[in-house]
Amino acid sequence: MGFDYDGRRFRAVANSGSGEVGGETVFVYRQAGDLVWATYSGGAIRLGHLVALMSENGELEMRYHHVNAAGELQTGVCHSTPAVLPDGRYQLAETWRWTSGDLSAGTSLLEEILS
Repeated sequence: MGFDYDGRRFRAVANSGSGEVGGETVFVYRQAGDLVWATYSGGAIRLGHLVALMSENGELEMRYHHVNAAGELQTGVCHSTPAVLPDGRYQLAETWRWTSGDLSAGTSLLEEILS
């Protein structure tokens, strides 16, 4: 199945304890071929960006950076595996690791927002 991320919006529905993204954080994705990028903000995130390469099966290998509510610049890496929910929305299962701060790792689950 081909995945098209362009114009899709996502929100976290689960995240590990050391993650900063929460239910108030909204990601807006764009795509051109295998290049995928997004901006995100809300909740504990003042502003963030990610850039990713998409594999043939829709998985994303990404790098991200953001400024959090405490004014700290955070960076990390993430691997995202997509699935299609029964209602047609995308779900992204993610494994991530900070490359700044405490260097911890975790998992998160994002789901597409339709409205």
